[in-house]
Amino acid sequence: NVAGHYISPFHDIPLKADSEEENGIPTKRARNDEYENLFNMVVEVPRWTNAKMEIATEEPLNPIKQDVKDGKLRYVANIFPHKGYIWNYGALPQTWEDPHRKDKSTDCCGDNDPIDVCEIGSKVLSRGDVVHVKILGILALIDQGETDWKLIAINVNDPEASKFHGKSVTFQKQK
Repeated sequence: NVAGHYISPFHDIPLKADSEEENGIPTKRARNDEYENLFNMVVEVPRWTNAKMEIATEEPLNPIKQDVKDGKLRYVANIFPHKGYIWNYGALPQTWEDPHRKDKSTDCCGDNDPIDVCEIGSKVLSRGDVVHVKILGILALIDQGETDWKLIAINVNDPEASKFHGKSVTFQKQK
């Protein structure tokens, strides 16, 4: 953070967005209407890049690292005319898809990762950025037999953000 302290993008950044920061970390404060449905997104993969990066939830301080499968670094393919990810891609901090609990919507257990976010704004963000997003929609995927939720969102500071509106969003903590 700006104070030079190490933080975890998974544990130390609140889920809900707010207008204030303390030592470079978005802070939790009392709710108000302006920030009621805004969430913090941690950018893992900037738009137009190929390396599949993710928050390492099992490592101390949860660094953002390149995903490895079968001993090989993972990349997303280019699909003409685009290069890499066509959106900024990341995760909601302090969320987790439980691999031991079946999702009622998909009848599959979670993928053991934070909830994914596809940020569709016009700006190219940087890896590790924490941005306030408003949720526009949600898509449930089943990937290799596991539930993998994808949120479609836009950075509230994007010039186009005022043109997009989503429904009220509520996340409930699972017991």
